[in-house]
Amino acid sequence: MSQSNYKYRVGELRPSQILFSFGVGAVLDLPNLSVMVMGLEDWNTQQGVVELGEQRLLAAIRRELGQQVKKLLAPPIPAEDASSGSPFDEYARTGIPVAPFPGWMVCPKCRLLAPLYPYFQLKENPYRPDQTRYVHLNCSKSQKKDPTAIPSRFLVSCDRGHLDDFPWLYFVHRGNTACKGSIRLEEYGVSGSPSDIVVKCNGCNSERRLSDAFGELAKKNMPRCRGRHPHLRNFDESCDEQMKTILLGASNSWFPITLSALSIPITSNQLEQLVEQNWTVLGKTNNLNALEVLLQAFSAIGQLQELSKYKTDRIWSVIQQKQLQHQQQSNIDDESARDLKTPEWQVFSSADPNLNTPDFQLRPVKPPSGYENYFSQVVLVERLREVRALIGFTRIQSPGDFIDSGEILTEHRVALSRSNPKWVPASEVKGEGIFIQFQETTLHQWEKNLKLQDYKLQAVDAHRNWCRVRSLDPDKIHFPGIRYILLHSFAHALMRQMALECGYNAASLKERIYSKRPEDEGGPMAGILIYTAAPDSEGTLGGLVSLGEPKTLGYHIDQALEQMRLCASDPLCAEHTPFKGATSLHWAACHACLFSPETSCERGNKYLDRAVLISTVLTTDLAFFPEVKV
Repeated sequence: MSQSNYKYRVGELRPSQILFSFGVGAVLDLPNLSVMVMGLEDWNTQQGVVELGEQRLLAAIRRELGQQVKKLLAPPIPAEDASSGSPFDEYARTGIPVAPFPGWMVCPKCRLLAPLYPYFQLKENPYRPDQTRYVHLNCSKSQKKDPTAIPSRFLVSCDRGHLDDFPWLYFVHRGNTACKGSIRLEEYGVSGSPSDIVVKCNGCNSERRLSDAFGELAKKNMPRCRGRHPHLRNFDESCDEQMKTILLGASNSWFPITLSALSIPITSNQLEQLVEQNWTVLGKTNNLNALEVLLQAFSAIGQLQELSKYKTDRIWSVIQQKQLQHQQQSNIDDESARDLKTPEWQVFSSADPNLNTPDFQLRPVKPPSGYENYFSQVVLVERLREVRALIGFTRIQSPGDFIDSGEILTEHRVALSRSNPKWVPASEVKGEGIFIQFQETTLHQWEKNLKLQDYKLQAVDAHRNWCRVRSLDPDKIHFPGIRYILLHSFAHALMRQMALECGYNAASLKERIYSKRPEDEGGPMAGILIYTAAPDSEGTLGGLVSLGEPKTLGYHIDQALEQMRLCASDPLCAEHTPFKGATSLHWAACHACLFSPETSCERGNKYLDRAVLISTVLTTDLAFFPEVKV
């Protein structure tokens, strides 16, 4: 946290939270403070950061943010033994920068509502960061000690990602004013409802209920957005959006936009694999002598030992070749950077053990008995590495509909920095998974079903209607296709079964859907990867892979499909369509059957339907699996 030129600790976060819960631009609720994570210009990248290597992901990010992006950096983490030192040591300055937000506080004793400065003073405790707080000095209602101030719990935002303090002076005076009176926030009752909260001005005796700032009344009573980005400390030149009042800590105040890629091998040559794995270090060498010095330095600390069995000039030859390849790729607007999944599909579907590396190991097995006509193969992914990067965020409107590079709408994305970023925050996890490849001939035959053709027309209409309601261009956000709905629904059903019967936490399992029609560029794709991963250097322990053995997997698929036949919410669930009630993008799916945690689903629980998997109480015409063994 920053005040003037002094920095001090105010709390702790896990590295994964910086990407998915409290990243740049997000408001973080601490025990006695409310703070915002600041933009990339304020981050200290000289201490405690590690550069992550994943060239495919970096290429996709450059396509979105520009060729100036050079690095993927893990968030700064203090050394393991740093916590035993003094809070005034240098390690205490290692972390991510935050600043107080919102800028208005409320005194719980006298109910004064005022800006932070000069009415409230920061009280810090370097030995107990969780006790850092703002206090109201000389409070008229408190005689013994200065009371701890409370952040104002009302903010304003807009669809273009701007966030601002609630316009208290404008609101209570019903417009711009020169009144210098103090403002108080009075609450009547215990419900906390805006209708029970009154804003009062002691100078001119104006007052107003906060309910006037919500709903249809807000369109008449609230000013237009100022275009403020508090994490960047700047304002956009213009914004014609209507301000929307939101609560501090509201779930729609920050949605991360992330891209992820699996580290897949590109060659069976062991030396080339080693160079690729250590490219963040080796790629910076510019001559043979520098390489020799680098290898000697790392050998002295016990790193890069695998390279010691190769001659230095041979290593340098491979490095030169890769540097030339990267230079050529950076000079060309490579369309392949848009598609992160096709290279992964090619590796999974070929399942060549000769390509195995320490971070990526595949073992193909037979499909479960009775499912040979539905699945062409099952691949046990005994080791995998995933690198994830934060490239922006949205407010009010979730980006969960944009899953691939090239589909992200830039007009909704808020930047992480004032200028074009040269790096983005990233994290890596290691784990295991099960890849299931569907039988293309069976799938193609299913897609010819006449009933399914009518269903497809309805699905496309629902997709376009959903886009229109959210002022999105349906030509830019493509309908993923009927086979995607099938693959997506099957992945959710299987993840749910594994979580219920095998002891896995539902949020610890994730999906990766590979879906393309035969007429699409690059040929057909039809497969799912269900995986789990952890930030630990050793990854996970093999429990998920053991579930992929043919006999065990067959049992779990049987049970998963049987559970989908009848939902606890039937017949309401089975009868649901995207055209009923609020606009949605799911059919027979709900929290009792197919919905998964947000961290598990790549599409925000959209494009799901039990009816394409198995017969339901409403329909039997769409099922890909017509019968279930019990």
